[in-house]
Amino acid sequence: MPEPIRFVLNWGRRYSLWVFNFGLACCAIEFIATSMSRHDFIRLGVIPFAHGPRQADLMIVSGTVTDKMAPAVKRLYEQMPEPKYVISFGSCSNSGGPYWDSYCVTKGVDQIVPVDVYVPGCPPRPEALLHGIVELQKKIAAQSLGEVLRPEAGR
Repeated sequence: MPEPIRFVLNWGRRYSLWVFNFGLACCAIEFIATSMSRHDFIRLGVIPFAHGPRQADLMIVSGTVTDKMAPAVKRLYEQMPEPKYVISFGSCSNSGGPYWDSYCVTKGVDQIVPVDVYVPGCPPRPEALLHGIVELQKKIAAQSLGEVLRPEAGR
């Protein structure tokens, strides 16, 4: 694929991210704050609150993922069309957070679905999510067309 066509396709993908929020705990409030007027991640080309997983291409997992909730997270991820991206938002979704030694807490959402960007913090600030989105956009801009068509090769 010629470089200008790859650039245009990646530009369209990175500046039109439809978000499917999987808010499970207090980090979801910070996600909502990021979508409000003070931080306004729509200016970055991120459209919040897709109607469902079939309309979204970015899943933001924010909060504690329990073993009981893990199959639902995986099912919704599998319903998303390709190419799809995941941001793990907060310590609980990254590694279990303060509940890491509980018998029912998943030790990170990356054990269930592949994660593209990790945003640390407890609770993470909205500015951290904005930085995570910018990092994901850089990753999307560098993708080749082969990675988009065969996503398992790029992860």
